[in-house]
Amino acid sequence: MQDNFCRQNRRMLRNKVLIISVLLGFFLLLFASASAIIAPPQDNKKLSGDTLRRVLPVDSLSMKPKKKKQQIDDIINYQAEDSIVFYGNGNGYMYGKGDVKYQKMSLQGDFIRMNMDSSRVYASAVKDSTGTLVGKPVFKDESNEFTSNELLYNFNSKRGLIHHTVTQQGEGFVVSETSKITPDKMINMVNGKYTTCEDHEHPHFYLKMTKAKVKPKSFIVAGPAYLVLEDVPLPIALPFGYFPFNDKYSSGVIMPSYGDDFTRGFNLHNGGYYFALSDYADLALTGEIYTKGTWALNGASSYVKRYKYRGNFNFSYRNDVFSEKGMPDYSSSNSMSLQWSHSQDSKSNPYSKLSGSVNFSTTSFNRNNIDNVYNVSVMSQNTKTSSINFTKSFPENSWTITANANVTQVTSDTTINMTLPTLSVASGTLYPFKRKVAVGKERWYEKLVLNYTGDFSNSIQTKEYKLLKSSLSRDWRNGAKHNISTNASFSLFNYITITPSFNYTERWYMRKINQRWDDARNAVARDTTTGFYRSYNFSGSISAQTTLYGFYVPSRKIFGDKIDRIRHVFVPSFSFSYNPDFSDPIWGSYSTYSKYVAATASHAAYQETVKYSPFESEIYGYAGAGKSGAIGYSFTNNIEMKVKQKSDTTDLPVYKVVSLIDNFSVSGSYNLVADSLRWSLINANLRIKMPFSNNFTLNVGGTFDPYMYGLNASGQPVHVDRLRWNHGKLPRFMGTSFSQSFTLNNDTFKKKTAKEKAKDKEKEDKLKPLTGADLLNPELVLKHKQDSIAEQKKNEKRDLDADGYVKPTFKWSVSANYGVQYGQSTFNYQKMDYNMGLTHSLSFNGMLSPTPKWNCNWSATYSFSDKKLTQVNLSITRDLHCWSMSAQIVPVGYYTSYSFKIAVKSSLLQDLKYEKRSNYGENVKWE
Repeated sequence: MQDNFCRQNRRMLRNKVLIISVLLGFFLLLFASASAIIAPPQDNKKLSGDTLRRVLPVDSLSMKPKKKKQQIDDIINYQAEDSIVFYGNGNGYMYGKGDVKYQKMSLQGDFIRMNMDSSRVYASAVKDSTGTLVGKPVFKDESNEFTSNELLYNFNSKRGLIHHTVTQQGEGFVVSETSKITPDKMINMVNGKYTTCEDHEHPHFYLKMTKAKVKPKSFIVAGPAYLVLEDVPLPIALPFGYFPFNDKYSSGVIMPSYGDDFTRGFNLHNGGYYFALSDYADLALTGEIYTKGTWALNGASSYVKRYKYRGNFNFSYRNDVFSEKGMPDYSSSNSMSLQWSHSQDSKSNPYSKLSGSVNFSTTSFNRNNIDNVYNVSVMSQNTKTSSINFTKSFPENSWTITANANVTQVTSDTTINMTLPTLSVASGTLYPFKRKVAVGKERWYEKLVLNYTGDFSNSIQTKEYKLLKSSLSRDWRNGAKHNISTNASFSLFNYITITPSFNYTERWYMRKINQRWDDARNAVARDTTTGFYRSYNFSGSISAQTTLYGFYVPSRKIFGDKIDRIRHVFVPSFSFSYNPDFSDPIWGSYSTYSKYVAATASHAAYQETVKYSPFESEIYGYAGAGKSGAIGYSFTNNIEMKVKQKSDTTDLPVYKVVSLIDNFSVSGSYNLVADSLRWSLINANLRIKMPFSNNFTLNVGGTFDPYMYGLNASGQPVHVDRLRWNHGKLPRFMGTSFSQSFTLNNDTFKKKTAKEKAKDKEKEDKLKPLTGADLLNPELVLKHKQDSIAEQKKNEKRDLDADGYVKPTFKWSVSANYGVQYGQSTFNYQKMDYNMGLTHSLSFNGMLSPTPKWNCNWSATYSFSDKKLTQVNLSITRDLHCWSMSAQIVPVGYYTSYSFKIAVKSSLLQDLKYEKRSNYGENVKWE
């Protein structure tokens, strides 16, 4: 029995050995076959780290010796960080950040499967330990790039099937649940989304497209689509949609916006064509059209050349039609607007500069342009100014040439003041008698300074409708002026500065106006003659000035040692100036005519000789009449106090200088050669720096009259040669004006220590922009960039609380401007003096930002004469990430109105908006 058991054991052992041998032979055969399949060619790169890199020719994937049809015709480069496994059926698997490159196509993903026999590749995202999809496939070719959850692509047919793909096209993102790639590089999709929101996985808004076709970097054509806002479908549907986009600078159509106006009807506006002229300039031509006849054309261009210049140009022409023909309120008017700005980079040419700021429009343009109706600052603009300036300097000889063109418009009465052009040539400071090689002390005549200025100007003042009809010879004023001045400065007794000066002015005109008395009309007749005429005058002066210092030490028993001393700086200045009477016939500057004065009850008839200048209406004026030999005086005062401060570090005293009166000056003159009224008006100015604020300065100026008033032959009040102080009266205060503005904000009441102020100053100096030669130093530029980045990170960290959340911010500011004018109003014949009147105004504006996304601005003006608010404007804006909301309300004012707008920020979807505003011309009644 035991032998039988042993025989059975030996038989079972032989069977096991046989089975193991067969299995071992089978595995050896399988291993040899697999080794032949995956064996790399001899020129393959070696393994490095944990990344496997191989370049496989297609032939190496064949298991059978039989030649098969080649599916791919180029080398496939692939790699993976985790592992790569190939099987005999032609499938290869890559795990962990796989990367496959074939011709111009690349694919990255955490899981990639390749089938070399069918030239297909499959990629998908994988879930991490938290169940989140990671390593989403990223597909790139020469025309497209997108991210998806799952992808199947055929190298040979260039077709693909994608699930949940995200691709950026232009300014927006396209998200599709199922998409198909075609060989012509088109993407067909169903159940897609299009949004310009950066958070494309959970967008704040999107267009839900049931079907769509995408041509990468070109356009999207969508079938029926509807708007979804905050995951809520809105009843706003589009039967067809076309969204063009291009990543290149190119021309294209500008789609118009739709609108409705109560007085002009339905409209299409801001539509036209955009021309990409070059890399340096563009042009946009747009227009407007209304159903009741109004139309407008607009042209806008921007240009820039780096390190040279930049600017923009806008031109608009309007034909506004109101109401309908045959109606009593029907009207039609034409208007235009021209805006141009140009600035030159200072580094492009330090000796030549051209700048321009043109804002010219007819009076009716702003009133008729519906885009300006709700802009209070534009509608309330009463004066417009335009200027063009060109300056050329010659550093080798200190000469400068300047050309200007200026236009000022007063829209309230359509008045235009135009100067076109003004040319000016000026020399630098010249020392005509200075020796080139100085030997010994400086001679007195070497201190003489010579300056020359030459001007030419051409100007006109007229109404808008007369401008193009004006005559250059009759209506325009033009001429040239030359001014030569010389002066020197000498020291007398080492304390008094003596400055003599001489000034000569000559004017050239191409016309003069002769006057004569017309007895028939009993009026002055004027005759204009053309030719070359000159008018000149000259004057001389000498001044003396010194500086006196006085110190006062307060009583220590009363004030202690807190106030060290008070310093008074007194600067007296006296001058004498003289100019002859150029109305004297010896100078030839004036002419005369005889005027017949009829007899009255007080006097008999007589002939009166009237002096006049033929150049009274010319642009540079004329030589003055009357001889002057005036003594001028000026007294300037400054009072400061030296105050002892506490020292935190040493026992040594620290002093601070406090300004009590920054400036107090009195000036005037006395004319020695005048026959009466020799004293001039007395001018006084006071400037005080307020101790509670370094930015608040009180400026007050006033004028005092030393003479009394009387009545002339016509019963009008005039000055008489009687000094007020000779009759027991002080000089009469004629009035003053005062204007002051101040601002309070959330940083106003924050007190900083000296150390914090020093740190702020150090940070400000470190982060201020680099200029000049510093920009050419790469080390300084790199350090400045690093400092800016480091400071930005500090600010970001400073804005977070202890838990890492953003600190709540509440920003606000309130500004007020108060203006006072106190002066003469009406004449009091009983007191023989003027009554004094007070006018003042008060305006406010402020800003409130409770969160970074909310912003509220307001402004108000109070009229003290009307005792009410005359203008109130309120605007509110809300940043909704990819949307923006704004509202503007004018509850008080000449034109009360309201407007509300919510719109997408992207310029591509600028028509995706909702607007509500009060009708043009309607004064809203607030209840």
